[in-house]
Amino acid sequence: MSADLPPILAEIAEVAGYDAAIAIADVRGGTQIYIPPAPDADHWLCRLIGHEAAQKVADRFTGGVGIGRRIDLPLGPSGHQARVRARVDAMLREGRSERDIALATRYSTRGIRKRRQQLGVIEPERQLSLL
Repeated sequence: MSADLPPILAEIAEVAGYDAAIAIADVRGGTQIYIPPAPDADHWLCRLIGHEAAQKVADRFTGGVGIGRRIDLPLGPSGHQARVRARVDAMLREGRSERDIALATRYSTRGIRKRRQQLGVIEPERQLSLL
């Protein structure tokens, strides 16, 4: 499941679990966060995912050297791009035209073609028969 996450969130999922990574992205995604080397029980990260999981995240990103680290945290799968991509995917599966999808989602037609290929969605036949 963590394969669908940006690299930093995948690292968090690896040490603290997928749900912890998603919770962190939901609360602080799109911002820069500070990871202390040893978060105290009242730190937002401990309150959100628990002290043990927060310490695992801190160990991963600070290397246990006693110095905190700032991290640019991505939005994750619930971010704007993910919602638009999900809408594009649904419209592709419905058989909507690339033009209609592009106008409805502000996604480029080139991007729509790439998504079609990634999903393995066959383009509907649009040409009328001459016979």
